[in-house]
Amino acid sequence: MTRRKKGIIIAIDGPTASGKSTTAKLVANKLGFLHLNTGAMYRAVALRAKEENCPKDDLDRLHSILDDIRLSFDEDGNILLSGRNVSKEVRLPEIATLASELSTIPEVRERLVARQQEIGSEGAVVLEGRDIGTVVFPDAELKIFLVADPSVRAERRVEEMHELGSEISLEEMKRQLAERDKRDIERTLSPLTKASDAVELDTTHLTIDGQVEKVVELARERMRQLGIMEPQATPAVNGTAS
Repeated sequence: MTRRKKGIIIAIDGPTASGKSTTAKLVANKLGFLHLNTGAMYRAVALRAKEENCPKDDLDRLHSILDDIRLSFDEDGNILLSGRNVSKEVRLPEIATLASELSTIPEVRERLVARQQEIGSEGAVVLEGRDIGTVVFPDAELKIFLVADPSVRAERRVEEMHELGSEISLEEMKRQLAERDKRDIERTLSPLTKASDAVELDTTHLTIDGQVEKVVELARERMRQLGIMEPQATPAVNGTAS
């Protein structure tokens, strides 16, 4: 295995509300790694498409949107859409649904995957999504696949939506997550699947601190095996997608 310039790549995959985003962010903070939320990149593209009333099947306009926008992350890991913090807006159910649909379009996925690979190629990065360990970085030194009971996942997402001021019933959320899971698993392009060499971690009964510590423990063990030192400082979280 070729050693990367800055350190290992940690790929965290799993379905919606399995704990990927929070876990990835806190793991990155503890290790001094860059945190890259790939799902937020797709949702930011979806947000701009919605704002411009761009139909999901209008490839010419989608190409134009991808050419014009700048996607980056601030030091707290918030997604910036051409400099605007849209971290709350992109978490709304309608944007997440549209993002899931757009992510099945080859042209959209190829552009964003290429940028994710560019940002993370030197290592010392935690990436989260649905195809990080299988498509974006199949050679990642550590792959984690998070799972959780569907009812628990729905409860987590309902609580998150309520915090954002969006009212949605638990039953409706269960329905939406089931549809999202089905679409993610069955899509032809980069489906949600566990990499053969990924460590599966069930977060159903784990606290956030518990799952973070488990991933950090696995990462440190992997770095020791490879003779890699931990970074001494947290790098700036940034990157522009074109």
